[in-house]
Amino acid sequence: MSLKFIALSGTTGVTENCYLYETEKDMLMVDCGVGFPEQEMFGVDLVIPDFSYIKKNAKKLRGIIISHGHEDHMGALPFLFKDVRAPIYCTKLVAGFINDKFKDHSLKNVQVNVFDPEKDVLNIGEFKVTPFRVTHSVPDSVGYAIDSHQGRSFHIAEHKFDQSPVVGHTIDEHKIKDLAKNGALFLASDCLGSNKLGFTKSEKVIESKIDELVSKSSGTVFFTTISSNISRMQQAINVAKKNGRKIAFVGRSSEAKAKIARGVGYLEYSSDMVVPMKILGRQPKEKRMYIISGSYGQPGSALYKVALSDHRFIKIESNDTVIFSSDPAPPGAKESVDFLVDRLTELNTNVSYYDTQVDMHVSGHGSREDILKMFNLVKPKYYIPVGGTVRFMRAYRDLVVSGGGSSSSVFELTPGEVVEFNKGNGQRSGKIKSKEILVDGLGIGDVGNVVLRDRQILANEGVAIAMIQIDGEKAKLASDPEIFSRGFVFEKAKKGLLVSAGRQLGKKISEKERVDTRTTRFIAIDFLEKFFYKEMGRRPMILPVIVKV
Repeated sequence: MSLKFIALSGTTGVTENCYLYETEKDMLMVDCGVGFPEQEMFGVDLVIPDFSYIKKNAKKLRGIIISHGHEDHMGALPFLFKDVRAPIYCTKLVAGFINDKFKDHSLKNVQVNVFDPEKDVLNIGEFKVTPFRVTHSVPDSVGYAIDSHQGRSFHIAEHKFDQSPVVGHTIDEHKIKDLAKNGALFLASDCLGSNKLGFTKSEKVIESKIDELVSKSSGTVFFTTISSNISRMQQAINVAKKNGRKIAFVGRSSEAKAKIARGVGYLEYSSDMVVPMKILGRQPKEKRMYIISGSYGQPGSALYKVALSDHRFIKIESNDTVIFSSDPAPPGAKESVDFLVDRLTELNTNVSYYDTQVDMHVSGHGSREDILKMFNLVKPKYYIPVGGTVRFMRAYRDLVVSGGGSSSSVFELTPGEVVEFNKGNGQRSGKIKSKEILVDGLGIGDVGNVVLRDRQILANEGVAIAMIQIDGEKAKLASDPEIFSRGFVFEKAKKGLLVSAGRQLGKKISEKERVDTRTTRFIAIDFLEKFFYKEMGRRPMILPVIVKV
């Protein structure tokens, strides 16, 4: 009985992590994350994995194990659970995040099982899963040893060897080594830091840098990081306390995750240290610190509203300090952060961000030495790089080779690719259908390339609307078409052009003996596209509106 490893998504992109372990009878999912839209994906909110294969094999899905609490590893669960249900297994902090997410999506009766990675072993269908602690930028992160009829595999989505984490536990090297002592079939592990030298720095180094900035500030401090970065929040709270400042959490995501983390013991502060933002607003500005959502510059986020002077309760002033403590990694984030930084700079605030000398971010991903150390602990027969892009997978492969391994033992997979293991040997075994599913508002998968192309045309070229009246009885034009435009030309300045376009379109349509709706629509689009390109060098979207009178 063979074991299939399916990279549903999360190999050629940093986000949207989702992987399947499948035997003849059972299927186990590891992580179920969202992706973030590219800048040209106009109006798209999220990108999620293609769950078609899972839906088709829903009866085989015995469980879902989640590695940690970042959105790109657990954020797509509500979308999967609209069609498929299976028990979820995770640590207590991750369970809090997941339950809160399901509440937002009004999904009930979801089975979320909390395990203790110090002692629990999970029996999920044919699979025996042993979790162990790893260190990442969010506490309560784990890796898994997954036993099947083909042997023991290791899945370590993200890790680094941080010996002094701010919150949570160090990586359990002894347990990993013990689990691997009888051999490992393969290791699927994080490749995102595979081109960075050395070990990744400890989170500890950040706190003194935060303190340096806060201690110099005479105004209000706005501190922003990703909402799941609990350790960074703890550091901000520590610094605020040291400098005699009170804290308020601002933004739904930051407030909710801080509350969950405190409830399970991963965030510590006294009741008088954190106050509601309205109460904090009454304090002298040198006594205030806001931990605020919006580190990626998301439009509509709390920091975005503050920067645009659009927040109901918070006003930013000159000489206030804004600290971005995150790396703008998701697609499109850098442009959004740059916009906020420029806006905040115009307001004469002191902004610390990724381009400044003070480095306010440490990666949660292991660098080359972290990755090599994991290789030496597990000593697998095969390797599967995950959670990176093509160049990181190739750097990961080169690390395997530099350590004495063979390049043929590394499977660099594209979304949907399958590796099949049988009698201790692994080989590529085809590919399942897999594509990015776009989430736009309440719609899931109903926005595709055609819609995105239309949105791009509207954004870049605008739209020209042709109002055409047809005499239904005579099958003739009732009058010359009227042309209106939006985002194409300023109508008052180019009124003559639009009138001329309508008159010439009318002549073109009138060449037909009988005028019907279908033919008129075709003629209008074809003629106006050529007309506007000839006159203006532009191709607006042509939208004929035909009315029979």
